[in-house]
Amino acid sequence: MTPPLSASSLSLTSRIGQVNQRLKGWEALRWIDGAPRVTDVLRREVDRFGGLGALYGVLRADPWSAVHWRNGIPPERSAEACAAVQDYVTRHGDGVPVLFVEEAPHGVQALGGTTLPVNLALGAGMDVELTGELAAVVAAEARARGTHVVLVSGLDVLRDPRWGRAEECFGEDPALAAALVAATVRGLQGGSTGAGPIGTEHVAVVAKHLAAQGAGMGGRNGSGAPIGPRELGEVHLRPAHAAARCGVAGFMAAYNDVDGVPCSANRALLTDTLRDDWGWDGVVMADGTAIDRLRDSAPDPAAAAALALRAGVDLSLWDEAFTHLGHALDRGLVREDELDRAVDRVLALKRRVGLLGEPAPVERPVARDVVALVDRAARQAVVLVHDHGVLPLDPAGTVALIGPNADDLDAQLGDYTPPRPAHDPAASTVRSALVARIGDDRVLHAPGSRVRGALGPDALAAVEEVAGRADVCVLVLGGTSRRGYDDEFADNGAVEGPAEDTTNGEGVDLASIALPEAQLDLARRARASGKPVVAVVVDGRPRVLTALAGLVDALLFVPFPGPSGGAAVVSALFDGTASGRLPASFPVADGVLPVAHDERLETARGYVEHKRPVGLPFGGGAHPSIVTRVREAAWTTSAEALGNGGTVRVAVDVTNVGAVPLSVAVPVYGRRHELGVRPRRRSLLAVRRTTCAPRSTTTVEFELGLDELGSWASGRPVAVPVEIGVWSSDETDEPGNAPRVRVTDEGGMTPWQR
Repeated sequence: MTPPLSASSLSLTSRIGQVNQRLKGWEALRWIDGAPRVTDVLRREVDRFGGLGALYGVLRADPWSAVHWRNGIPPERSAEACAAVQDYVTRHGDGVPVLFVEEAPHGVQALGGTTLPVNLALGAGMDVELTGELAAVVAAEARARGTHVVLVSGLDVLRDPRWGRAEECFGEDPALAAALVAATVRGLQGGSTGAGPIGTEHVAVVAKHLAAQGAGMGGRNGSGAPIGPRELGEVHLRPAHAAARCGVAGFMAAYNDVDGVPCSANRALLTDTLRDDWGWDGVVMADGTAIDRLRDSAPDPAAAAALALRAGVDLSLWDEAFTHLGHALDRGLVREDELDRAVDRVLALKRRVGLLGEPAPVERPVARDVVALVDRAARQAVVLVHDHGVLPLDPAGTVALIGPNADDLDAQLGDYTPPRPAHDPAASTVRSALVARIGDDRVLHAPGSRVRGALGPDALAAVEEVAGRADVCVLVLGGTSRRGYDDEFADNGAVEGPAEDTTNGEGVDLASIALPEAQLDLARRARASGKPVVAVVVDGRPRVLTALAGLVDALLFVPFPGPSGGAAVVSALFDGTASGRLPASFPVADGVLPVAHDERLETARGYVEHKRPVGLPFGGGAHPSIVTRVREAAWTTSAEALGNGGTVRVAVDVTNVGAVPLSVAVPVYGRRHELGVRPRRRSLLAVRRTTCAPRSTTTVEFELGLDELGSWASGRPVAVPVEIGVWSSDETDEPGNAPRVRVTDEGGMTPWQR
């Protein structure tokens, strides 16, 4: 029997090739005369190392790659293109197949790929089951095209809305992020845990980014996270732990540092925590060029490569430094067994997806209505912030539709999005959906401004004209992550020198998150008409909405909802279907940043100008017809029982006083009182979606266990004596009479009680 392939059976050159992922895949292959053709770029790399560990982005299509519908790989022939590369690599190299890796933050970033609402939108929906179903759709699509590994956002916890990549986060709360990350990993990998094989309808996941990238100073992408170990564990490692527990195939080490130590050189994070403490054993991939960026921490490329390898990085991404591992070995900066360990992890991943030895398990395709799932996610992402009695709109009325995002499909999609097909019957802007609903003659459209700047006096005059003729004004405002084929990009694909209307995405961090003055001018003009005004803010980050809220009768916030977002918004306006909750806290003004619902009590003292820095709290936006209440009970368990799988059952009564059935997210909040630790204002303990019939009460039961009640100070849950007030309302602070969960020590009391 032939022994399984291992590092020991490969030459040193081939081993270095297996831990490198240098190429941008779209440069390794060209689509010429209706067929795939490998390029000299690929040939040189195979000759250099005798093979490839992984190849990123063969199918990627977007402005950075300069791939579009006229020059890209036809979707139906993607697998053929990957097969052509695989054939060349195995025939001309060391015979070891290559892993095909693609971006999939909200759908595979390839021509014809299904585009989902961004993570922030799924965070607003707070629907764990739906998130998993959407992930399974992406997995089947990616694998059918020849992809083995997808890079998926979700570990980042949004702690500063100035950060351009806010849209890639599920929100500001670690419990919410952990639940949705776990659902995503299970959906993409098919529930496989540990080192189990991944079947033909699923893909391996590299979850990104590890760790604390959402806590960078000033919201600047890749800046340091000056946080302590408790904050790291309680907030930023919890989603990663959830992914590790689900058997995620890999983690991506982030650009940023934590307390001065770059994540890609952080052995305490990548080895001591991930592997030794959590028992996880997968592949750690560096973020794009992150190892090269270690040159500020190391004297030369070989030393930078040694730092990353010894810390626990197994696979590079576009780095030149990792090709210097041979020099690092010669100089004694790393040992050969450390290189072999990384190689064996890469080979184990190849084995897990069926590239070595036994093929991947053949799975029966599951029929799913993809359009319906994406549409449902878009509808659940719509958050009703407030309504002063103007919704639902009268379908017999005339609507003045105003604003830069009213008829712009790209403004709904988010970053990391492939170009859309020319004709997509499932796509809708607010304007096209309104026309379909009430007719073209009753939709009076005037953009009024650009996203950032004015269009001129004629544009404002047009706003006044349509507002004067309409029964109601609907403003569609916000931002966009649009990328153009003429834009300039950094070496890792982040936009540089963004176009005027690009306000979100990687490389687009903002010093001010106030709504642009040009957009507020539109609200003022609409308000002056004397007609009811409804504002819909479509964006990928929390905004300061204080001024806008005072100018409108109803306000909705919609994180980038994807191509069917227009129909989702129109349904909310006319049918009252808005059911999302704010996935992050919205500050009352620019100068109070950052804010979060789970800040510690002492930090939330306010300012002279703003006593309450939070303008709109995390979890806000519950439907006005819904009332939730935690049933009174006395809940007690011991730390020993909790650590051994014990739970506390909490029941929440959800009452729908309205006349229509409603799908709602039901949260359970708590405030922990642990001896010697300053409490957070509140934490999300758990959340579930349920449908509540009209004029009735539904009981939703939660089992709160170690994850919900334990301490996450070390990055994994530990049972400690604690007292936790529990409630389900949307108040910012804990109600004084909230029922308590008590986790006791051996004496039957919590230290807090003593």
